[in-house]
Amino acid sequence: MWPDRRLLDLFAIECPILLAPMAGAMDAELAIAAARGGALASLPCAMLSPDKAREQVGIFRQQISAPINLNFFCHQAVTPDAAREQIWRKRLTPYFTELGLDPAMPAPAASRAPFDAAMCALVEELKPEVVSFHFGLPEAALLDRVKATGAKVIASATIVREAIWLEEHGVDAVIVQGAEAGGHRGMFMTDDIAQQPGLFALLPQVVDAVRVPVIAAGGIADGRGIAAAFALGAAGVQIGTAYLRCPESRTSALVRVQLAQGTDEATVITNVMTGRPARGVANRLMREVGPVSPDAPAFPHAASALGPLKAAAEQHGKTDFTNLWAGQAVRLGRDMPAAELTRALAGAAVARLSQLAG
Repeated sequence: MWPDRRLLDLFAIECPILLAPMAGAMDAELAIAAARGGALASLPCAMLSPDKAREQVGIFRQQISAPINLNFFCHQAVTPDAAREQIWRKRLTPYFTELGLDPAMPAPAASRAPFDAAMCALVEELKPEVVSFHFGLPEAALLDRVKATGAKVIASATIVREAIWLEEHGVDAVIVQGAEAGGHRGMFMTDDIAQQPGLFALLPQVVDAVRVPVIAAGGIADGRGIAAAFALGAAGVQIGTAYLRCPESRTSALVRVQLAQGTDEATVITNVMTGRPARGVANRLMREVGPVSPDAPAFPHAASALGPLKAAAEQHGKTDFTNLWAGQAVRLGRDMPAAELTRALAGAAVARLSQLAG
């Protein structure tokens, strides 16, 4: 049925589709639904406390017997820069004034934390079948502890050099993230977004450069995209944006409207939402301040000052300051249950692959 079964065997899943871990847009409910459709479920943990992550995994384990991937960030923690924060606040002051807010009002601290000893201990306790990392890998001692649990380790690469480095450091599979992908760029050996290759240019080059299975991510939202990824050497695909309009996602009604109206021209790569390059549907802030601004504080601190603006604007039915992370295939998303969507994607891909083989 599938021309490459390495991921099916590696993760013990029915179809070679990985639900992308989308922090803030999903929880265990979407993971459970995707797993019921035969995909590898993922749970984004970068914005969760150990207790909350433990709770979410518990919900998943109670509802279904299936493998789960816990995803973590591996960025270098940066202390807030007071001077840069002041410049950022000054840049945002007109928006605070427009919404009747005090520009000097306190804002919640950024909640995206890098993988640390506490989360590593949680992995040792919960023993997920798969652990994935974004922005590289954790320090060697922590990575060794993760691998000692028996978990398969995967991580994202945005260029060939990153994929080779990941293989050399022991990953079981590499996620190739093309420039089309929604959410944060997984880049960790480059910071030049202008040189980021698209998936179908990058994918065959990575396949040629590494021996481990390669997972394609970016702009894949239907059976045609999955089949094309396999034709270029992928052993599986990671899909996120296509699931955002599923009823099990945590996407708000306000955001669902923006996603449903999104076109192939709707998304941009921006740093103004969090301080790190990420692709999403353009909102007012991205258009007027960015999409890329040198004033944005380092990741994840740019997001802090936006919290009050986001809340106030959403009360007026606007997404001017809301993260609308999505890939370039946003218009291919569908309003259907995640299990049904997963089976439809897999079925359409198998049919297309059969046509190509015949």
